[in-house]
Amino acid sequence: MRRALTIAGSDSGGGAGIQADIKTFQELDVFGMSAITAVTAQNTQGVNAVYPMAADAVGKQIEAIGEDIGTDALKTGMLFNAEIIRTVSEKIKDYGWTNVVVDPVMIAKGGASLLQTEAISALKRDLLPLAFIITPNIPEAEVLTGLTIKTAADKKEAAKTLANFGVKNVVIKGGHDDDSAESADLLFEGNEFITFRSSRVDTKNTHGTGCTFSSAITAELAKGSSVKDAVSKAKRFIQAAIENQVQIGSGHGPTNHWAYRRKSLEKGQAK
Repeated sequence: MRRALTIAGSDSGGGAGIQADIKTFQELDVFGMSAITAVTAQNTQGVNAVYPMAADAVGKQIEAIGEDIGTDALKTGMLFNAEIIRTVSEKIKDYGWTNVVVDPVMIAKGGASLLQTEAISALKRDLLPLAFIITPNIPEAEVLTGLTIKTAADKKEAAKTLANFGVKNVVIKGGHDDDSAESADLLFEGNEFITFRSSRVDTKNTHGTGCTFSSAITAELAKGSSVKDAVSKAKRFIQAAIENQVQIGSGHGPTNHWAYRRKSLEKGQAK
């Protein structure tokens, strides 16, 4: 039984945050657990309110996991403020967890801020040196590095800059690429660049893509996959989730978390 922990915010709409993470863990045959950092009131139209947990409450949730069940890999999502980031970082060190995936969630699809400005320095100072993989989108990578990212060369420079914070592996996602035909995710493993490409899907139903992608990587790491294989499978998982749309709500709908499994079953039956 492989185990994965998500330390993130709750999405009442079910498309992102811990809800997306737990669904992804389940679909990829990993036992999922959670430590909630904040409760959000949101739906496909946007975030209406954010209620952060006390840092001590976050720490106690992590302790409950660490002292009993343990975990083979974990991911962080929405951490909201500096105090929570410091607490999470301390607990990761206390339990010696190394398979740490950091999804530096900053802005919701509708534009709501999910990370306080003063928390960015805490993220870079306290959490990034503990990260095995970081998975920013282009706007997040720009905030963290101070660079403008327009080209593939810019992505590579940003990846190197992020690695200098102590991150072992960097994935800069291509969802915000200017290329209208494809999305290219760049993996930097410290001495090698690998690009994972997929066709761009014309859809507004992309809520929770970042959460789902990073949790798929986490699940695969928990099962012992290499970084390259984990990112490759996560790319296929999220592509299937986007292509096979779920029509829910009137705004930015969620991705389809069961699409990858169903496609795999269909292929097996076809054989």
